[in-house]
Amino acid sequence: MQILAERGYLIIAVNSDTVDYIACATHLAKSIKAFHPEANICLVTDTVTDSYDSVFTHVQPLPYGDVSRNTEWRLNNDWQAFAASPYRETIKLEADMIAAGPIDHWWNLFEKRNVVISTGCRDFYDRVSQSRFYRKLFDANGLPDVYNAITYWRLSKEAQEFFQLVRNIFDHWDQYKTILKFPDDEPTTDVVYAVAAQIIGPEKVTLPAGLGPSIVHMKKHINPIQSEDWTKELVWEYTDPGLRINTVAQSGLVHYHIKDFIK
Repeated sequence: MQILAERGYLIIAVNSDTVDYIACATHLAKSIKAFHPEANICLVTDTVTDSYDSVFTHVQPLPYGDVSRNTEWRLNNDWQAFAASPYRETIKLEADMIAAGPIDHWWNLFEKRNVVISTGCRDFYDRVSQSRFYRKLFDANGLPDVYNAITYWRLSKEAQEFFQLVRNIFDHWDQYKTILKFPDDEPTTDVVYAVAAQIIGPEKVTLPAGLGPSIVHMKKHINPIQSEDWTKELVWEYTDPGLRINTVAQSGLVHYHIKDFIK
C-alpha cells in the first residue's frame, strides 16, 4: 500500500447481517476528530464508494476482499489491516468504540516499538478489571491478556511477520485449536492475537503492565451492573466532546458493546 501519511488511525468495518459497522466506525471517527481535528483516519471496508462520511481522511478496500467465514462477525478480515494501512505508523481500532478523551499521547508510548497490542481493560469507574469471566480460555492456556481493540504497528518486517502469523492462525484454526484447552469453534480476534503474541513472545508485542492504554469495556461481568444491556441500567450523557457514565467522566476509548448505543 502506498504511504499517504506518517501516522493515522485505521478502522476495519464490514457490515454484518445485523450490525451496521460502517455507522459504528463513522461514530468512532467523529469522536476522535472532536479531540484531534487534524487526525488521519482510514476506513477499511469491502466496497469503496463515494458515499462514506467525509470524517474519514482515507477509505481503502480490503486488499484481498471479504474473506470472512462468519457473516455476523467477519473477523477473518483482520489480518488485512497491515496491507491496507496507508500510514507508516498505524493504530488500529475496533469499530464499536467511542473516544471519550484525547488519545494522541499514545503515539509517544508506541513509537519505539514495532508492534503493540493493548492488554487488560477497565470498568467505567476507571478501575483495572479483575474479572476473568470472559478470559477463561486465556487463563487455561496461559495466553497473554491482549485486547486487539487497540493495536499499533509501524511499517516493519516485525509487523509484517506478526500479521502473517495472524492470517495463518485464522486460516488454519482447525489445527491450532487442537493444542488449546477449551478452544472456540471459531476464534475471536483477541484469541488469535493472543496465540500469535505467545508464539512471537509477549514481551515483543505488548508494553509492561500499566504502561499502555486499555479500553473501558462495558460488558456485564466487568462492571458493577446486573443486566447485559448497560444502556438501560446506567445513566450516560455526551459532554461534547466526551462521555459520562453515571456522572463519571470517561477517558480513552469506551467499548460500548451494545451496538444500538450509537443510535
